[in-house]
Amino acid sequence: MLADLTITVRRKHLATKFSICSHAGMERIERQELSAILLAAPGWARVGLTMPDERMRERAADTLAAAIIEKLEGSSPPDINQLRLPL
Repeated sequence: MLADLTITVRRKHLATKFSICSHAGMERIERQELSAILLAAPGWARVGLTMPDERMRERAADTLAAAIIEKLEGSSPPDINQLRLPL
């Protein structure tokens, strides 16, 4: 009985997640585009996902997510190494 309830709750949870992810207004990412974005992300973040340290994995995942969002939105943060021009 408890197992049936657990399965029902999980299915409802997945259905809720799926309905959010499959919203008609959301943009779909092609596999090749996502692969290119991940390969262009900082190398430490890709390697960081495999680290035993939980904080490092979280930072790496956050950096990869930011790289994906940045690329899809077409915006990038200003480079801190870029020289400022006087106004």
